[in-house]
Amino acid sequence: MSKCSISFSDHRFRLVSYQSLLGIASNYFPLLCFRRCLSQGCPTLCSTDNRPFPDYSPKKPTIRDSEFVHQISTAIKLRRSEPLRHILKPYESKLRPDHLIWVLMNIKNDYKLVLDFFDWACLRRDPTLEALCIVVQIAVASKDLKKAHALICDFWAKPNRDISSSYSQFVERLIYTYKDWGSDPYIFDIFFQVLVEAGMFNEAGKFFEKLLNFGLVVSTDSCNLFLTRLSINSDGIEMAIKVFNEYPEVGVCWNAASYNIIIHSLCQLEKIKEAHKLLLQMELRGCMPDVVSYSTIICGYCHVGELQKVLKLIEEMKIKGLKPNPYTYNSLILLLCKTGKLVEAEEVFREMIKQGIVPDNVVYTTLVSGFCKLGNVRTAYRLFDEMRTRKIIPDSITYTAIIHGFCLTGKIMEAVKLFREMISRGFEPDEVTYTTLIDGYCKAGEMKEAFDLHNQMVQRGLTPNIVTYTALADGLCKRGELDTANELLHEMSGKGLQLNIYTYNSIINGLCKAGNLAQAVNLMKEMEVAGFHPDTFTFTTLMDTYCKMGEMAKAHELLREMLDRGLQPTVVTFNVLMNGFCMSGMLEDGERLLKWMLEKGIMPNATTFNCLMKQYCIRNNMRATTEIYKSMGAQRVMPDNNTYNILIKGHCKARNMKEAWFLHREMVEKGFDVAASSYNALIRGFHKRKKFMEARELFEEMRKHGLTAEREIYNIFVDMNFEEGNMEFTLELCDEAIEKCLVGMAKNETT
Repeated sequence: MSKCSISFSDHRFRLVSYQSLLGIASNYFPLLCFRRCLSQGCPTLCSTDNRPFPDYSPKKPTIRDSEFVHQISTAIKLRRSEPLRHILKPYESKLRPDHLIWVLMNIKNDYKLVLDFFDWACLRRDPTLEALCIVVQIAVASKDLKKAHALICDFWAKPNRDISSSYSQFVERLIYTYKDWGSDPYIFDIFFQVLVEAGMFNEAGKFFEKLLNFGLVVSTDSCNLFLTRLSINSDGIEMAIKVFNEYPEVGVCWNAASYNIIIHSLCQLEKIKEAHKLLLQMELRGCMPDVVSYSTIICGYCHVGELQKVLKLIEEMKIKGLKPNPYTYNSLILLLCKTGKLVEAEEVFREMIKQGIVPDNVVYTTLVSGFCKLGNVRTAYRLFDEMRTRKIIPDSITYTAIIHGFCLTGKIMEAVKLFREMISRGFEPDEVTYTTLIDGYCKAGEMKEAFDLHNQMVQRGLTPNIVTYTALADGLCKRGELDTANELLHEMSGKGLQLNIYTYNSIINGLCKAGNLAQAVNLMKEMEVAGFHPDTFTFTTLMDTYCKMGEMAKAHELLREMLDRGLQPTVVTFNVLMNGFCMSGMLEDGERLLKWMLEKGIMPNATTFNCLMKQYCIRNNMRATTEIYKSMGAQRVMPDNNTYNILIKGHCKARNMKEAWFLHREMVEKGFDVAASSYNALIRGFHKRKKFMEARELFEEMRKHGLTAEREIYNIFVDMNFEEGNMEFTLELCDEAIEKCLVGMAKNETT
């Protein structure tokens, strides 16, 4: 059986039979394993030699160019005390990008002169990517890492930059200029850091793997930055853990900081046992846990209420000579307060002070709040006084905790006094503070004061929340005036609390979204009893719910009632109805509605027309779709993204590829974003008609914009490129398909 070989840059790798490779093109997972073997230097598949960096071979200057470059170089060297703008003024008009690089060759050993000359050149035009990379290389070789970092950051900070193509070009130029301009591998660390800081995690991962081909591994500190940025949100934590598990296989040596990042991430996911297991593994792997490692685990166990494990870990820390830090103590004190062990919490607090750790505002507030919740306001106030004696300034949260304690114990006058003191000291009470005091007034039966405070709260621009209303409802119920939250709305309007139409509309909207339509309708009736008349938004909200339920008769009845009340429907109202008609298959009614709108002078928008066009496209009735599109133009309604995407997919489905192609071009020219589904439809349509050039152009355009093609589309181009002998691009597409299609599908199935 014949063998085949395929070239990857300077290396040639021996592959399996032609038939086996053909199988790879239709099954992505084996190819993923194959690519991993290449990057890890699998001895059975490839040479273990690292790829060498390319030699730098720029364009050679002509004799005239050489003379010009020599003149500039000599001038700036000999007259370096003068401003460059004066020295170089005679040469400025003739200076080309190539001249910049040739001059840099002559002055590369004079770092300050390099920077001055480069800055001067940048003021006149943007440097080429090659020139930028050269200066970055020189900066790193001169140990000016801060400047190198800033230059790369400035490049990525420019607006409207195409991330995908810019990344590839920058990496290519950085590698190309490395050998002759710096040869300091830290340049790659800096670039990796910039990618991570910019949130370009996929590119950072690709760059890490690319460096492996040259025998380079990014430093642990840079990898730690990668872990940290990945773990900022829950979506990235799993990726951070994956990186942590995989990178040691290629030479990354994690340190205590690395472990601490992952331990913290696991705790964020509430995987405390896994985090604790990793802590135990640290020592076995030759990495000693530090106080941060233990404190993070302790905080995790505190969060889930595992007091005994927390105490055991603290003892373990002390045996190892690690002193608990403020973070450790604060976590333990918070747990003890939450579990009602306030005496023990204060004992830990006193031990903390004996250890020389100065308590902060947070730990004092935790204790104050804990004692107040238990009703032990005396001790809480003693700690409050102690806090001020130590010149630790209480904040609004501390004041609110004490006010809450006084209110709980019925000491409303003391609470009010403290509330006024809080304001006099420049602290702004928030919704929680006001609600706490309102609750105190309500519990004391002082409803007038409670409502006055509520009005004051509103006047200050604060929005009462459900807790506020619950407190007021509770107070009114105790006076026999209210029983439920719905009755509260009615009674509050009667008692002078100024709830407005927006409050009711928000509640009605929430009920509709929750599927409680009957309650929403009842609340609308109660609004009128309370003196608030439903407005256009109220009716539109209810109509939308009826339309989505397919109850068009009830929606139409609401429209009539709305018109009878003299309320003017908006275009949103009619779009709700239009969407309802279309979803119910009542396209003729939808068209009659559109005609009626135009007769009444109500201008439809793109959404109105889109609803109809989408349904006609689904029915494959492109003649009707085109008529509606023409009507849209006649009314001078501008199409939007959805309009074009609906039409493109509709024409592709109807095999009108010429029309679909025209619409795509028009859409792009107008600056609209083509949806992935439209690209997929266009590519599939052109491929079926053997219009391979158009299909390929669209596929590359789609990839350039970072859109994910369907798996079927990837299969088309994997097979096409394989048959053409473009093996490296075939492999690249396979990898991309795995990452974007199969991995994405797996994630969706998991979620």
